[in-house]
Amino acid sequence: MDKDFSKLKPELLWKRFSEICSIPHPSHHEEKIREYIVNFAKEHKLDYTVDEGPNVIIRKPATPGMEGRKTIVLQAHLDMVPQKNSDKEFDFEKDPIEAYIDGEWVTANGTTLGADNGIGASAILAVLESNDIKHGPIEALFTATEETGMDGAFALRAGELKGDILVNLDSETEGELYVGCAGGLDVTATMKYDTVKLDKNEFTGYRLELKGLKGGHSGMEIVLQRGNANKLLVRFMRNFQEKLGIMLCDIDGGGLRNAIPREAFATVAVMKKNEKALLAAVRRFEKLYINEYKGIEDSISFKAIPVKTPSKAINFFDQANLIDAVFACPNGVMRMSTSMPGLVQTSSNLARVVSERGYFKIMCLLRSSVNSEKDDLALMIRTVMELSGATVKQSGAYDGWNPNMESPILKTMKESYNKLFGREPDVMAIHAGLECGIIGGKYPSMDMISCGPTIKYPHSPDEKVNIASVEKFWKFLCYTLENAPVK
Repeated sequence: MDKDFSKLKPELLWKRFSEICSIPHPSHHEEKIREYIVNFAKEHKLDYTVDEGPNVIIRKPATPGMEGRKTIVLQAHLDMVPQKNSDKEFDFEKDPIEAYIDGEWVTANGTTLGADNGIGASAILAVLESNDIKHGPIEALFTATEETGMDGAFALRAGELKGDILVNLDSETEGELYVGCAGGLDVTATMKYDTVKLDKNEFTGYRLELKGLKGGHSGMEIVLQRGNANKLLVRFMRNFQEKLGIMLCDIDGGGLRNAIPREAFATVAVMKKNEKALLAAVRRFEKLYINEYKGIEDSISFKAIPVKTPSKAINFFDQANLIDAVFACPNGVMRMSTSMPGLVQTSSNLARVVSERGYFKIMCLLRSSVNSEKDDLALMIRTVMELSGATVKQSGAYDGWNPNMESPILKTMKESYNKLFGREPDVMAIHAGLECGIIGGKYPSMDMISCGPTIKYPHSPDEKVNIASVEKFWKFLCYTLENAPVK
């Protein structure tokens, strides 16, 4: 593996990204990366504050002759999504990311890379560190715990920032400028279950393993129609739990709320006389899934592995309620935008299904750029879950970011991109939750835009960032700062 980032351009940015990769910073465990940012501010004698978020805000004065430009807030989040392949031994709270160069890309060995949003944070640090970039006054905002609920953005106080323009560096396609995003809502259902004893003379145990799906970002990549491991595993159970008398002992599918589930597992017990039928059904459904997802998923694996027969199983009535609820739960793209072709307007990600301590938990993340559709989808899911006896809670709601096509910073950045690269950038909205929507609610007069390099497969162990796009992104960012609007 080639880990020599020193040969990549721009050197300052990649140096900082390499350092960020060496510091564990999954969501809710950002203490070390926050300390790194604070020490950076101290080392470079820059004014900084740490608010209740806890977000870190660093201020850098204008370079000589640029004092009359509007203050630009450069913004990125500090946390990363911790996802790994099931066969990878890795502790996100302790181990450094094993980042390496793979041809035209930088990726990681069996885990998420953290280019989302480590590249954005690295770019900000490089701007703050550099003495060669002309710029007006800069505020650097490093927000906390974006990936699991945008906690830092929610905690940001009105009046804390003094900037006129916010440039969010959390987008994932070079050559595109984002001026709007979807809002989000978490829906969590819980169902109590009882257990029954199993006669080990009559039953034998198996572990159902559905693996090999691509997963990915539940906003950016929901449009790709990838498989959802939770839905596929439960689909099998819905077809065969009664026919073969399959008893569910435990289930554990998916992971983070904003990641499309790549894997799902269940321990089951089946009557010994039905063992061959179970194995045949698993083989048949593996072929069925491979055929259905041809061209979308290329590594689907569905296996039944013999295990020690459990002493208890979940009551069949409670099991059936769970299976029905998950099988019927809306998932994927609900509606496409009519005003912006190719943009998902409303979606749901059935992110997590797990049994623990006598309760099933089902977690969905809903996204929509239309609040009424988001609320309607939540009610639809609530209805399905309550029909199965679940208790449903909604949390973490945030509104979307409405585009302003007359934005001064949009005009500046379109002109800048055209001058640098000979074409206008695409102007887009995104079906993901950018912090701009929340920050804009606290700073309604702030002009906002989002950009970034090309990052593929975020929120999955296949995550990678294109090296050439990082260099273009950097040049574009520096040129934008040099040409910031006058106050």
